[in-house]
Amino acid sequence: MSCLFCKIIEKKILAKIIYEDEQVIAFEDINPQAPVHTLIIPRKHISTSLEIKQEDNALIGHMFQVANTIATNKNVAEKGFRLVMNCNRESGQTVFHIHLHLLAGRAMHWPPG
Repeated sequence: MSCLFCKIIEKKILAKIIYEDEQVIAFEDINPQAPVHTLIIPRKHISTSLEIKQEDNALIGHMFQVANTIATNKNVAEKGFRLVMNCNRESGQTVFHIHLHLLAGRAMHWPPG
């Protein structure tokens, strides 16, 4: 498999990993769009959110719980943070392995993009 994130999970590509457990891994984005920009990815390869199945519901919930933990650990939870999951190219998805972007450390404007 040539998936960049799968290679990070397998430790074939280095990343600044800040959290990992049996279900997910989280690491710093190499092209941060905010002072805090962490990616939370499942170890299970799921290409886009359109491929999430009912059996993945607990995994997706766990990703959000990990995001909350990271936001708390990085001292951005109280001020606020944004969680983003893009789906397909027009949304900005460039790596086809689902991932949550945790963005914080600056004011987030609306609408995004």
